[in-house]
Amino acid sequence: MRAKRITGTIFAHVGLVILSVIWLIPILWLVVTAFSAYPGINISHFFPQEWTFKNFGTILFKPDSVVKYAVWFKNTFIIAIFTCIISTIFVFMVAYAFSCMRFSGRQGLMTLSLILNMFPGVLSMIAIYFILKSIGLTNSHLGMIIVYSAGSGLGYLIVKGYMDTIPASLREAARIEGANEFQTLTKVIVPICKPIIVYQVINSFLIPWGDFVFAKLMLNSGLSKDWTVAIGLYNMLDKSLINKYFSIFCAGGLLISIPISILFVLMQKYYVEGVAGGATKG
Repeated sequence: MRAKRITGTIFAHVGLVILSVIWLIPILWLVVTAFSAYPGINISHFFPQEWTFKNFGTILFKPDSVVKYAVWFKNTFIIAIFTCIISTIFVFMVAYAFSCMRFSGRQGLMTLSLILNMFPGVLSMIAIYFILKSIGLTNSHLGMIIVYSAGSGLGYLIVKGYMDTIPASLREAARIEGANEFQTLTKVIVPICKPIIVYQVINSFLIPWGDFVFAKLMLNSGLSKDWTVAIGLYNMLDKSLINKYFSIFCAGGLLISIPISILFVLMQKYYVEGVAGGATKG
């Protein structure tokens, strides 16, 4: 039995190593290509024959008719920040209502919210596009912020699970002291919810930060100054541009991953605590 267990463990780890290598090789190739002096796709060598930092300087400080990375980064950052703030507020309000308040129809609303959250968002994109077009909010960062934030309250479940672990006696004590629901939420619940706040902030920030499909649908005017980073990088892969801009594309992809990677590393402790705490109850 011991020999079988050891053999099984070895095979499992070998399989995981193989899967990890398969997953990491494309990422590693994109990273090393970002430092390549060859501008196009070099399939004859995995590692560049000449290394350079020129691609990063070009994408950051030498905009042209194709590359406007600083503008794209600013657009993406503004959309992500406002979406993050609004979505986090919405989620906490919904989670607090379902976790800490009792009212008629509460269970039915929770069930309906979960069912709606199961439907893929892409199914509603065309309808959303025509609604926003009718009110003049296509090709608008405001329209994107509204759509990204509007349905965020449906993702309340993990935050609610975390709030369920907070003793009800704390809220009762606050009410005895004369606090209303808003004061109870902001003065009692929110300070205890630091880990789940970090979890929600990172998740809310990631949605617009890396989104391509909805951004491409909405920002279709052809004006590159309105694009997000995802659309701008995708445009570099056009067959007429890829041989000149592929290394720059890789550099841009590497740069866009740095802020969120740093944020995640700094907040990893709270992120894990938030996920674990929110999963204990539903």
